[in-house]
Order: sequence, then C-alpha cells, then structure tokens
Amino acid sequence: MRVIAGSARRLQLKTVEGMETRPTTDRIKETLFNMIQNDLYDCTFLDLFAGSGAIGIEALSRGAKYAAFVDSGNRQISCIRENLLTTRLSDRAEVLSCDVMEGISRLEKTKNAFDFIFMDPPYQLGLERKVLERLAPSSLADGHTMIIVEAGLHTDFSWCEGIGYAISRQKIYKTNQHVFLKKKEASEGNE
Repeated sequence: MRVIAGSARRLQLKTVEGMETRPTTDRIKETLFNMIQNDLYDCTFLDLFAGSGAIGIEALSRGAKYAAFVDSGNRQISCIRENLLTTRLSDRAEVLSCDVMEGISRLEKTKNAFDFIFMDPPYQLGLERKVLERLAPSSLADGHTMIIVEAGLHTDFSWCEGIGYAISRQKIYKTNQHVFLKKKEASEGNE
C-alpha cells in the first residue's frame, strides 16, 4: 500500500497484520480521491475507523491542512503514527486512541465542522447507521461536510433520509461501495 499523489507520493505505508482491518486497495483509493480532489486543498479531514491511516494520510498528502484519525486498536494506532512519521505529515495530524463514539465526543469539544468525514467500519455490524445517527446532531458535521462511507456492496442506505441525510453520490465497486452523504438541510438549499 502506498500514497498515490501529493507531497508523500509513492511512499510505502505499513498495514496492520491480521483480520482486524481491511485496507482500501490503491485502485479504490485512487478512484475515491479522483472524485474529491478539487475540494481537498486546505480542508479538514476526519478518518473514522482509521486502520492504517491511509485515507487520511492521502488527504494530507494531497493538500488537506489537518486530519484527525480515530481508531481503538493499539496496533492500528501504532501503525497510523508510524505512517505519519514516514510521510512527514505528523505536524498536521491528530491521532485519537479510542472508539469512534468517544472520538466524536472528544473532537466536539475542540473542533468545528470538518470538510470531509470518512468512515470504513467493519462490515455487516450496522456501525454505519450508528455513527451517522451520532453525527446527525454533531457540530463536527454541517451542511457542507461531505461524509463518505465505505461499506459492503450489499449494505442498504435507504434509511439515511429518515435520519436527516441525502445521498449525493454512490460509487459501486466489485465488493464494496462508497456512499457520499450530506445533511439534508444544506444539500436541499444548495441545489
């Protein structure tokens, strides 16, 4: 796994051994970042269920001014910190070693709304909905925040509208998908 573009381009990233994480492939990561590239410069980026940190690190490499990484696994946290050192991006990053719900609560005390929130929770556990429900009233996401969920191919998101989100885009891959969401109030006002 490597950084695809930007200041840390081509640097190899470490991954967490074992079945606890499922790294996003370089090809899917490249597709994702091609879709959001124009809005990355000087943005703020929140990487939930961060694993190796590859997604948030890619955002920093491509011009994000700040990224926060949240994961609860000790091996994941060590891997994120090591990858940030390797890419020389630690000075623009914050790493929170806690579960995602606690991470959201901690960040709400010191941060305003992020430009991007990315999450790649373990599949088939319903965590996408739990986190989106938690973010709905949160100050970390406003009507301009693009929330991107990486989920299993057959994960249903028909419930999103009922909790205040509009799906602005969906990208389907062979085994998974990226779902792009915004809080409904702002997305309706901008159309």
